Amino acid sequence: MGINYGSWILLFHTLVILLLHCSHGDQAKVLAERENKSLEIQHNNHHHNHMGHNIDPSLMVFFTLKDLKVGKRMQIYFPKRELSLSTLWPKEKAESLPFSSNKLSYLLKFFSFSQGSPQAIAMKNTLKECETKPIKGEVKFCATSLESMLEFTKNVFGSKYEIQSYATLHKTKSNVTFQNYTIVETPMEILAPKVVACHTLSYPYVVFYCHSQESENRVYRISLVGENGDKVEAMAVCHMDTSQWAHNHVSFQLLGVTPGSSSVCHFFPADNFVFIPKFKSKPSYT
Repeated sequence: MGINYGSWILLFHTLVILLLHCSHGDQAKVLAERENKSLEIQHNNHHHNHMGHNIDPSLMVFFTLKDLKVGKRMQIYFPKRELSLSTLWPKEKAESLPFSSNKLSYLLKFFSFSQGSPQAIAMKNTLKECETKPIKGEVKFCATSLESMLEFTKNVFGSKYEIQSYATLHKTKSNVTFQNYTIVETPMEILAPKVVACHTLSYPYVVFYCHSQESENRVYRISLVGENGDKVEAMAVCHMDTSQWAHNHVSFQLLGVTPGSSSVCHFFPADNFVFIPKFKSKPSYT
């Protein structure tokens, strides 16, 4: 089935606006420095060996459903990551290059990155992650453009639905990325029969890791205020069935729970998306 062109263009422009609040700067530097911890939400092959008192602040995005109440205070990491136009490649350009671990040597030469450099390691890890098999009940896709991300999402939801997009919004500006936040309003659940979550990965141009699970997931918009006065309208997803997750998943270690024993929720940074389906509006006739 074809996609309504007007709705597609409107959503595409909305996503671009959401992504362009500020610039990354030098993408090579980003690849060298950025740790994409948001990807650890759903995957079995990430390990963290320094738990206890020396927890990496960038892992502090997890909580459980019982934490969703007014007055709850949590340490949360919100990276101030947003994307520049130069790193958002059109579909045609992105698909003109291979996106495969088998072609890594060619890609490193193309982007002028040396073997063993931080940039090369980041690219290797991203390609490996994209080639990892999904867990039971999950569909996944690494989108190398906004267009392919929307196409994947449309295929998951089906042709009778339009796509509604959500992203975390920072309502104040500061350089603080890790602090205590307090929930100041009753969290709003956004009802959705299906959810597609898309996370950005470290790569010379923007790559989105998108996935959807058959098990129950709940989407929330949460109003937070930080200790320094920062205001955030944060998006979060709660995964109600974690029985298929690996026992060494970092969220279990942080929350002190085991697979299947508890929900696991996580906040989204501002350069990630949550998509839900909505029924297409019927045309009006006069």
